Amino acid sequence: MNPEVKTVYDKADGLMEKSIMHLEQELTKIRAGKANPAILDNVSVDYHGTRMPINQTANVNTQDARTLIIQPWEKTMLTPIEKAIQAANLGLNPQNDGILIRISIPPLTEERRRDLVKKAKQEAEDAKVGIRGARKDAMEEIKTLKGKKPPLPEDEAKDAEAKIQVLTDQYVSKCDKHLEHKEKEIMTV
Repeated sequence: MNPEVKTVYDKADGLMEKSIMHLEQELTKIRAGKANPAILDNVSVDYHGTRMPINQTANVNTQDARTLIIQPWEKTMLTPIEKAIQAANLGLNPQNDGILIRISIPPLTEERRRDLVKKAKQEAEDAKVGIRGARKDAMEEIKTLKGKKPPLPEDEAKDAEAKIQVLTDQYVSKCDKHLEHKEKEIMTV
């Protein structure tokens, strides 16, 4: 493979991989009725005047399938953590017992499950848009190489475009698999 073409291919591969990684990250934030510390990843707490993620001020673990346990490193952080969770509007009700905070994850209704599936589908579609954007950029770079001096031979350009399309199809397929897995997880009662 021509070194310039390889650079274009590798760049597209890297961007598509980032889209998949972002999708995986976003899907972990969609709760499926099970206790998962990742649902608190976007909650930040006021730690001595600085906003910090909860997991940098306390241990966040699962006690069982429906309960999260938050154990602050400093007892003075119990109330700020509790308030931050309530303010995050996640539909969770933290209970402070003076030592740690327990959060019982309520079971999902059928309607809420459907909403979460819609959200997961939107995240997957956003990832596919990112993948197709990387493909478009790569195809434009191949066209630029064809017009350059010395020009990229037509057969090499066609071969490169075909390889980029195969790569795109592989990443779109990965998106579909992630979505299918998350959908099954959400809809399982």
